[in-house]
Amino acid sequence: MNVLFICSRNQWRSPTAEQVFRRYPSLVVRSAGTSRNAKKKVSHDLLHWADVICVMEQKHKNRLVAEYGRIIEYKSLHVLDIPDDYLFMDPELVTIFLDTVPERLGLVIEEKAGR
Repeated sequence: MNVLFICSRNQWRSPTAEQVFRRYPSLVVRSAGTSRNAKKKVSHDLLHWADVICVMEQKHKNRLVAEYGRIIEYKSLHVLDIPDDYLFMDPELVTIFLDTVPERLGLVIEEKAGR
């Protein structure tokens, strides 16, 4: 499953999600940002590549719908409701991802039971 994680600047949240989930063999993950100043900007190619899109906030979904509505119309898109309050690999952010994303993606994460 190709999963694209999106936040604003592709600086803290979406790269953390990419790092956390890149080790799972059933997933191929990438990250991007909606801002013009993003380290890696959302593109048509990334959105076509993705099977599933996970955005951090409703505003990210709104921007995607406005700019790329036709591309994402039939994609699975999840709003994670994670505010921009965390730095890269913040342990609390990692925990939030592990507690929410696997269920949204229909994954069974063995490591979760051991935490």
